[in-house]
Amino acid sequence: MLWVALQALPEPASAELVDGCTALGWWALQFTPKVARVDDALLLELSASERLWGGRSALLRHIHAADKPVAGVRFARGATSLIALAQLQLLQAQALPNRARSRTAPDDLPLATLAAARPHLATLQRLGCTRWGQLRALPRGGVARRFGADLLDALDRAYGQAPDSYPWLLLPEQFDATLELGSQVEAAPALLFAARRLFNQLQLWLQARHAGVLALLLGWTMDERRNTASHGELVLRTAEPSADMAHLQRLLAEQLARITLPAPVLYLHLRSLETEKLHGESTSLLPLEQLCGDSLLQMQERLCARLGAGQVLQVQQCAEHRPERMQLWQTLAEETRQGKFAQSDQRVLYPSWLLARPLRLAVRDQCPQYPGPLTLLAGPQRLEAAWGEGADCALRDYFLARSEQFGLLWIYRERLSTELAGSESSWYLHGLFA
Repeated sequence: MLWVALQALPEPASAELVDGCTALGWWALQFTPKVARVDDALLLELSASERLWGGRSALLRHIHAADKPVAGVRFARGATSLIALAQLQLLQAQALPNRARSRTAPDDLPLATLAAARPHLATLQRLGCTRWGQLRALPRGGVARRFGADLLDALDRAYGQAPDSYPWLLLPEQFDATLELGSQVEAAPALLFAARRLFNQLQLWLQARHAGVLALLLGWTMDERRNTASHGELVLRTAEPSADMAHLQRLLAEQLARITLPAPVLYLHLRSLETEKLHGESTSLLPLEQLCGDSLLQMQERLCARLGAGQVLQVQQCAEHRPERMQLWQTLAEETRQGKFAQSDQRVLYPSWLLARPLRLAVRDQCPQYPGPLTLLAGPQRLEAAWGEGADCALRDYFLARSEQFGLLWIYRERLSTELAGSESSWYLHGLFA
């Protein structure tokens, strides 16, 4: 058997998490499913995981070298869980650094490191028993009558003569953490500083589940001595699963900036509402471009958080050939929650700016003017739409034209008036290219 005991050192870096021991336990689950929390320490049973990691030595090297959620960790190991815990307590009592290891033999371990023997230490010392081996040498019947069967059971488990039984640590299905603030907070934007500890804990939970968050609820409890509301909350939503804490904190900052607290806040509470498994990114043999800054989706979510749900619009394509009717503007909020974003049709080169009403152009010698003569570069792109009784018929030939003063323009020639009346073609300016 191989047992490892871990303990987080009380360093300032551990203050970045709500519960450093729990976070360390979530991290340890990557090495074995048998992780138990005993007081402020963690016990890992690793014998079943040795082959998976390439042997005992390789597994221990992985545990030592892996990035841990806390800066300092004491490490001890033993053939049984109680031996590993006792070795860890010796390191703690001697204030040894986290890299040090205790090599004390089980018979030479102090009785104070055995939890079941602590209530009887004074009596055992008068009997001359200060070590595990000395207690083990006493008659079992007398020990059971004098100190109870629990002490013998603990001694048997310590030497591997009885099985260990622990409630194994399970990763919760839903993240739920509460943080007591060190001082009262009266401004909502100031809550972001304390919320970082909750988000750091959330990131570890998401990494352990290989998931991203779609919806979060941040709640706060206010001073009930004020004759105002005692609770408040807000919901953060993303269009796709995200484990990017920097992006989530930016969204939170935008929402907190628009909140006024009626009373000082004493507690913060963060709970996951919706999560989804993250899909791994495909690798390529070719060098990929490095993306800088936020993605389009993250930028859209930040705009919604800053300006409001109904203040950001997005184009939605419609089943219509006429350019002025082929798109509809609607609020981005609903589309964001559904993860839908409009995709432009790349088969046709459309202008970036479409006029609300086409502007009729002057024509000289069959050449459209704006304000001088235009040079036709590409076209025609013929459009025939809305045939039928009472329909607004459109017969147009679109061209890409160049103006010496205004650059690239999108113009069309109205075919209906020319074919019916036999008159000179009517030209219109419909769009501009940025």
